[in-house]
Amino acid sequence: MIPPVRIDDPADPRIAGFVSIKERDLTGRHGRFIAEGTVVLRMLAAAHRSGRGIEAEAILLLENRVAGLGDILAEFPVSVPVYVASASVFDAIAGFNMHRGVLALGRRDSAPRLDALIGCLPAKSLVMAACGISNHDNMGSMFRNAAAFGVDAVVMDETSCDPMYRKAIRVSVGSVLSVPFAREGAVMALVGCLQAEGFAIWGLSPRGQTDLHDIPPSPRTALLVGTEGEGLPENILASIQTARIRQRPGLDSLNVATATGIALHQVAMINALI
Repeated sequence: MIPPVRIDDPADPRIAGFVSIKERDLTGRHGRFIAEGTVVLRMLAAAHRSGRGIEAEAILLLENRVAGLGDILAEFPVSVPVYVASASVFDAIAGFNMHRGVLALGRRDSAPRLDALIGCLPAKSLVMAACGISNHDNMGSMFRNAAAFGVDAVVMDETSCDPMYRKAIRVSVGSVLSVPFAREGAVMALVGCLQAEGFAIWGLSPRGQTDLHDIPPSPRTALLVGTEGEGLPENILASIQTARIRQRPGLDSLNVATATGIALHQVAMINALI
């Protein structure tokens, strides 16, 4: 590992990509993203080595974090610069108190197209599909669930929020960097693509016709969830099989991330019997 470069001026052009993080979250980074925290930094190192089009461009650390991160930093190629700064300079760069003291600037070059991603999945596959997910915390949690239960790909319609948003990556503990995903088009086109590739699609809804535990095993299964509150559109529910999570009366529904975790666990167990 090349020795870290000290930054004493928040206006240093070498760390321009880290400046005013919250403002950049709102305006966009044009294919770049911020990875935050030790666990996510390790996931970024693995993604960089994987050849999936995700790369680290630079790392910025609080000066007292460097010694404890040597093993992770060694996983990055020497072409990735590592910068260090004092707490006051670090916070001035970020624009707020960044107590974790671990940031990386990354780039996602080649986002796969929906049809290409689905078309290259193995014969036995589990897919998580999403429509209209607007909350980045939920998106990150859903990716964490997907990684935990062996989902092969996550697909989203164009109205869903960007999984590469800083908070979504952080909440996912870096799973956004490890689980292949595509985000494009209308939900009906997404459903059609999955059906064309032989997936049994189950829409998750409190009004689902089948109890979650009664979903039959299938080599290719896709679990489809809808936006927070409203759920899946009626025309989508009418075109696919639907399932419900059994719960006590009196509550309308579960949080979408919680429901996704429960459902993926059950579907993964069912399909493990094939």
